[in-house]
Amino acid sequence: MKYLPIDTDLFVQNRKRFVEQLHPNSIAVFNSNDIMPTSADGTHAFIQQTDLFYLSGIDQEESTLVICPDAKEEKHREILFLKETNEQIALWEGQKYTKDEATAVSGIKTVHWNHEFNTIFKTLVFQSEKIYLNTNEHLRADDSVETRDRRFLRWCRDTFPLHHYRRLAPIMHDLRIVKSPIEVDLIKKAAGITERAFRRLLSFIAPGVWEFEIEAEICHEFMKNRSRGPAFQTIIASGADSCILHYVKNNKQCREGDLVLMDFGAEYANYAGDVTRTVPVNGLFSKRQKEVYNAVLNVHKAAIRMLIPGKSLDEYTREVGKVMETELIGLGLLDAGEVKNQSEDQPLYKKYFPHGTSHHLGLDVHDYGDRYRKFEPGMVLTCEPGIYIKDEAIGIRIENDILITENGPLDLTETIPREADEIEDLMKTRSP
Repeated sequence: MKYLPIDTDLFVQNRKRFVEQLHPNSIAVFNSNDIMPTSADGTHAFIQQTDLFYLSGIDQEESTLVICPDAKEEKHREILFLKETNEQIALWEGQKYTKDEATAVSGIKTVHWNHEFNTIFKTLVFQSEKIYLNTNEHLRADDSVETRDRRFLRWCRDTFPLHHYRRLAPIMHDLRIVKSPIEVDLIKKAAGITERAFRRLLSFIAPGVWEFEIEAEICHEFMKNRSRGPAFQTIIASGADSCILHYVKNNKQCREGDLVLMDFGAEYANYAGDVTRTVPVNGLFSKRQKEVYNAVLNVHKAAIRMLIPGKSLDEYTREVGKVMETELIGLGLLDAGEVKNQSEDQPLYKKYFPHGTSHHLGLDVHDYGDRYRKFEPGMVLTCEPGIYIKDEAIGIRIENDILITENGPLDLTETIPREADEIEDLMKTRSP
């Protein structure tokens, strides 16, 4: 792996907390992601299924984790099943985990090759009453491609039809929403790499550069700092396209007088950074651009202060909306009288700020979260208000990554420049 070794205690403790959530006489199964095909014999780079990684640290395809806390033999209470290598695999694909290496990474002592799975699993299933299986229950998940977990679920129900089946997703969502100190450090590492990329851009962006050239600079900085690359599709949106929330074409030339909105984040050890900055292509905000920029920044700072324990997402959203209304009135975009008489279900600010302010961050960029669960210490959320004025070709978003603590919000990205004057000063140092 490109990243440095992770303290095995992270995965040991994660499994310990997971087991506490299972019913007695249960068995739980987690499968790795597939290597996804492109066409002909091409494939995409492998990205691990995040629940399996969270519980084991194993970062390899064709891997399965079985947890059976009440197994009659202690050695069967945690088992990894891995792809066994051979000379042909070693020649074409390189090194795979040895059993000792898998134990060193995960803390799991019992490791078997995949060809042993059916025999051992059948023994453990017949000792168990309930089988926990995994499905993707993220509200925005795209389930059009069948996953390894989904195929296993179908096989398991066909093979063992009389067992009681349970969902793993509610347990994993509950556990992963609060980050451990080791996880926070990994997110900070991803954020630090992201910061280096942004500082690199401030000396690169100028009229005439292409959006994809900016994206290339980001990727270069990510990969030379032990990241496999972007944690999500990079958005480099200049001019009027800065008002398109998920613009990923990145194929235009940046022009004099335009803004360029950049939403990007490094992956590190499967954890994600997620930052958005908006800068003037020529290094200087126009008067209007700076007015809008500072309005977004005011909302951004106020919203960060609201990320405190005990507040619900709905309460937070309403409070941020009130601040945004004030700023939009000040910009002449909303009328105070109309705001006073607006529908609570359809606030007028949504015309210029149509997306949410925050999402959970962790192993997934839009990490597991529960809108009904109040904020708690250890949660990591983005804070990303924006104002988008299509008629003026001004789209501005500012996004930082925030750790909720008992003593208030801790900004994991606070050293990434965000003040308009600071950005202008840093961009003055560009080479001609």
